[in-house]
Amino acid sequence: MINPYNNLYIYYFDGVPLVDETVQGSDCFLGTWVEETMAFLFFSSLCDDVVEEILEKNEGISLVEKYEMTGEQWHGDKIEPYCVESLCIYPPWNRPALDDETIKGIQLDPGVVFGTGRHQTTEDCLYLIHRLCTRHKIRSVLDIGTGTGLLSLGAAVLGCNPVMACDFNHLAVKTTLNNIRLNKFEEQILAFQAKGEEIMNIPCDLLVANIHYDVMRIMIESPYLLEKKWFILSGLLNSEAKKVLASLSQKNVHIIERRCPDGIWNTILGKSLE
Repeated sequence: MINPYNNLYIYYFDGVPLVDETVQGSDCFLGTWVEETMAFLFFSSLCDDVVEEILEKNEGISLVEKYEMTGEQWHGDKIEPYCVESLCIYPPWNRPALDDETIKGIQLDPGVVFGTGRHQTTEDCLYLIHRLCTRHKIRSVLDIGTGTGLLSLGAAVLGCNPVMACDFNHLAVKTTLNNIRLNKFEEQILAFQAKGEEIMNIPCDLLVANIHYDVMRIMIESPYLLEKKWFILSGLLNSEAKKVLASLSQKNVHIIERRCPDGIWNTILGKSLE
C-alpha cells in the first residue's frame, strides 16, 4: 500500500459548503474538516475545477486560501511506526516485523485528522491506559475526543470491551471508524458523534478525555464523574492543569499521578473514592 497522504491539497472555505456525493465518491477526496463557520476540504491531487463547482453550488461560501503540503507537514510529525510499552502503532503502508509475541500491533491510518499519535498527551494517555489495563480489571472505556481512535484501539487491544469512542467532529468519527475496521474491532468499539460534556452519564470503568480545557472544565463538574472508577484527563497546559486539580481537590477522588514529561502538556490519572 502506498501512503495516500504524500501530497495534500487543502482548500480553506469561509462557510461550510455542502459536498455532493460525486465529490465524496472521488478517489482524490479525503474529507472535510469543519470548525464552526469555516471548513477545510482535503484532496490528494490538485482539484481547482472541483472547488469551482462547489463554490457555484454553494451561495455565500467563499474560498479563503488553498495550501499544498505533505501529510507529514500537515500532521507536524513523521508518519512511521513507534511503540508505547507493548503497543506498536504503525500506518497501514509501513507494517514493521512484529516478531516478539508480547508486542501488540495497532494499525493507525491518521487520515487528515490532525496528529499522528505522537503528541505528548496522546502518548501519556496510551501509557496510562496500558498501565491500568495490565494491572487492574478494566472492562468498559469511554474515550472522549477520540480523534483518530488511537486510545480506543489501545484499550481494545488490551482487552477492554465495550469501548465507546466519541468525538464532536464528524471527520474524526469517520477516521476512527476506518481504523476500527482496519483492526477488526467492529464488535468491540463503538464510534459516535457527540459533545463530551453531554455524555458523561454513560457508565464506564475508565473515562479518558484528551480534549480542550473549555470542555474539560464543564465535564469535571458533572456529578457523573464520580461514577467512573478511573479517569485520565489530558490536553491541559500547566495553568489549565492547576485549575482542574483545584476543582478535583473539592471532590471525593484520589489523584494518582500528574504527568508532564515535556514541561508543557499535562495528563492526570485519578480514581473515584465513591
